[in-house]
Amino acid sequence: MDIIENAAERMDKTIAVLKRDLGTLRAGRANPQVLDRITVDYYGTPTPINQLGNISSPEPRMLMISLWDQKMISAVEKEIQKSDIGINPTNDGKFIRLIFPELTEERRKDLVKVIRKKGEEAKVAVRSIRRDMNEQIKKAKKDGEITEDDQKNLEDKAQKTTDAKIKDIDKVIADKEKEIMEV
Repeated sequence: MDIIENAAERMDKTIAVLKRDLGTLRAGRANPQVLDRITVDYYGTPTPINQLGNISSPEPRMLMISLWDQKMISAVEKEIQKSDIGINPTNDGKFIRLIFPELTEERRKDLVKVIRKKGEEAKVAVRSIRRDMNEQIKKAKKDGEITEDDQKNLEDKAQKTTDAKIKDIDKVIADKEKEIMEV
C-alpha cells in the first residue's frame, strides 16, 4: 500500500530539512551554507546572498563573497552583521571577507546541545508521521479496504520504517557532533 511509501517520503523530507538546518551551523570551518538564510533587499526583492554573487572559500576558515553588483557591498555587509552568525564582515571595495574564529570548547558544547535539540525535533516529526500512518491504516481496516492481517503487517512495516529513519537521524546527528568537536 502507498501509505507506507508516502510516509517514508515525508520522513525523508524531515531528514533533509534536518541536514539543511545542521549545515547552517558553524563548525569552525568556513561553510557557504551559513549565508543561506540571509537575504538582502535587492531593488525591492529579498534575495539570498548566494544569488547576488559568488561565494568561495579560499582558506579553511574564510569565506569570500564577490558580488556581481558592487553597489550592493554595504547592504550585504549590513545584513551579515544583523544576522545571527556572529561574524563581522570586512570589505576592500571589491570583496567581502568573513573570517571564522576557532570555536572555543564551551561554544562547541553549546553547538552540540543545539544539534541534539534539532535531532530530537526531527525524531518527534518522524514519530508524528508514524502516528498519521497508523491512523490511515486503522481507517482502511475500519472501511473494510484491508484485512486484520494486512493491518498488522502494515503496522509492522510502519514501525520498521520509523526505526530506520530514526537511525538515519541519529547518524546525521553523530556525524555533525563529530565535525563540531573536531579541533
